[in-house]
Amino acid sequence: MAARKMTSRQRAARQKRKIILFAVEIIIILIMVAVLYLVMNKTSEGPKVMSLDPANLAIPNEVIEKTEEGGTMHGYMNVALFGLDAETDSQLYKGSRSDSIMIASINLDTGDIKLVSVYRDSYLNIGPYKGQSEYYWKCNTAYATGGAEQAVRMLNMNLDMDIKDFVAVGYKGLSSVIDGLGGIYIDVSSEEVTHLNNYQIGVSEVLKCDYTPVREAGYQLLNGTQATAYCRIRATAGDDFKRTARQRAVLKAIEEQAKKADLATLTKVFNDCIGNIYTSIDSKDVLELLGSISKYSIKEEAGFPTEELRTTANIGAKGSCVIPQDLESNVVWLHQFLFDDQDYTVTDTIRECDRVIESETSSYIK
Repeated sequence: MAARKMTSRQRAARQKRKIILFAVEIIIILIMVAVLYLVMNKTSEGPKVMSLDPANLAIPNEVIEKTEEGGTMHGYMNVALFGLDAETDSQLYKGSRSDSIMIASINLDTGDIKLVSVYRDSYLNIGPYKGQSEYYWKCNTAYATGGAEQAVRMLNMNLDMDIKDFVAVGYKGLSSVIDGLGGIYIDVSSEEVTHLNNYQIGVSEVLKCDYTPVREAGYQLLNGTQATAYCRIRATAGDDFKRTARQRAVLKAIEEQAKKADLATLTKVFNDCIGNIYTSIDSKDVLELLGSISKYSIKEEAGFPTEELRTTANIGAKGSCVIPQDLESNVVWLHQFLFDDQDYTVTDTIRECDRVIESETSSYIK
């Protein structure tokens, strides 16, 4: 179907809102088909790979010690997933905001995967910025300032994590993966239909493609453009909190379709999206996970800060932010959720971050 012509009002709206593409979160697909790339497509350039130096990732010493001593985090691979508003290859490395941030925690013994969205506007310590060694602001600024390394560092020092790997994608990754898999099945509510179609206007402009309106609500097959627009919906009840839930729903739908696909399809999907992937995962990590790939599946998902321990406020010139009320309690909740650690005690770094967040935000909270 030919693309609909935009009205002047729609064009103006498009100019005001820069499309924010959530992470294609292709860690599952990356793992499943990377060996095919290594074996069958050696002439391909492959993914853009960056090795992260653990010494620069602010992993707390207490966390390292507990993990090495067989603590509750032992046996997990924690991966940061970033969806960027990057329109060029260079912006995959730095200069674009990570408007979708997730942690995929993989239990290497059971294959269970838990996903946590870290809300992009969360008021956290983003690290060096504006001449300061530590700066508190919306956490999605960390990637724009220092690329993947600083974004991973931000997650580790604010959440007591030991993340050493990441996957980041720009605009084209999500749409190409979904189209390559033949679409994904999503239950679209009646409230979401109009917004989904409206967001398709901006998505199709960025992807330089036509779009097909969704005609009705219900469980249905969405193509790449439609699913990308679905992830953009922010106008319904729940705002950005609900949007991150949609993003996780799309990721799970991608996983379901990928597991149904044959090897030829997965190989093509990987080759089509490979140029839009920036990652730290090398072939050794992939091969270790591939030993029993069929057992890996997404079991639970949530958002950080958790609903009972967050609020929102306009923090002066820094704008509207999601405030973790009592960061320490939020981090305890996170470790309970990801690692079933019922007795977690936060590090001194978390207590200091908590103190600064309260100091800088309390006067703005009503």
